[in-house]
Amino acid sequence: MDLKASNLCLSADVSSARELLGLADRVGPSIVILKTHHDLVAGWDNNSQTGTGAKLGQLARKHGFLIFEDRKFGDIGNTVQLQYTSGSARIIEWANIVNVNMISGKSSVSALADAAVRWRERYPYEVKTSVTVGTPRSESFDDQEDGFEERHETIGTLPGPGPSASTHGSLEQPPAGYFRGNDGRKGSIVSITTVTQHFESADSPRLSKNINEPDEVVFQGIEEAPMDRGLLILAQMSTSDCLMTPEYTQACVEAARAHKSFVMGFICQENLNSDPEDNFISITPGCQLPPDDEEMENGIPGDGMGQQYNTPQKLIESRGVDIVIVGRGILTAGDQQAEAERYRRKAWKAYLSRIH
Repeated sequence: MDLKASNLCLSADVSSARELLGLADRVGPSIVILKTHHDLVAGWDNNSQTGTGAKLGQLARKHGFLIFEDRKFGDIGNTVQLQYTSGSARIIEWANIVNVNMISGKSSVSALADAAVRWRERYPYEVKTSVTVGTPRSESFDDQEDGFEERHETIGTLPGPGPSASTHGSLEQPPAGYFRGNDGRKGSIVSITTVTQHFESADSPRLSKNINEPDEVVFQGIEEAPMDRGLLILAQMSTSDCLMTPEYTQACVEAARAHKSFVMGFICQENLNSDPEDNFISITPGCQLPPDDEEMENGIPGDGMGQQYNTPQKLIESRGVDIVIVGRGILTAGDQQAEAERYRRKAWKAYLSRIH
């Protein structure tokens, strides 16, 4: 958010993979999150290396945004685990963020957190082994200076402990022999071998660049998103007849506090951080600007299907939310890039006003 001066999430509710990828590329510079519904996208390619998810990952690295699959898991624990990690979509492989409708209880949050841990543990990882061998060069005998040649190798693919585990080892091989200098005395070590290992993902489009992409397209300063904290809990909705009670919302907050290593925040209508140790992100849908920044006396009208809209200023400054979700306000614009920039500027201005 800080590097891009943006707190804008685009709800990319489009109906084809081609349109989705084109939209992500056009609007990517203005957003920090791209929200998808993969099941309404015709032509979604499930190939883990070259498919739609992998291509979205490439665009996310290029423009510096996160991918949020708005799946709203809402079933028993075993079912949501399978929906998250298995099936044709394998959402966990390409989505940085997912969300849960906690209608089945707090156990659904625990189940998703457990599924993420087990997926990381069993996923295949490539072992990168760097071997550096130092050998005296012949001219060093004459100059009485140490000279060394180096070589580096990468070997092996095998199941690893997960992306959060990094193993580094260094081994110095004992002297293999000696040489004599011009004065006839024994000299230094003939060779020194240093071995270093670490684990990197072999397959996941979330953890490695599986499509040919040059380094210069990566948004400078933004690293690959961490694997350990990517769940949003659906705590409140923006529809006029929403059935989510205050008791339900409070249960969502309690579940988040119990799983801080996995839950990053809420889909909500107001900031839900009430405890001094709460640091959850509040992400809010139903955001819309009036045309050309004109003030509307009676507020912004809804969509006729229950959706209610609020301006970025009201949501961010008055209700304390962090990120606003905009869909049709950008999607229906004649110039989507320009409209996304208009929303980004307004939302970020409101955010800076609140935090300062």
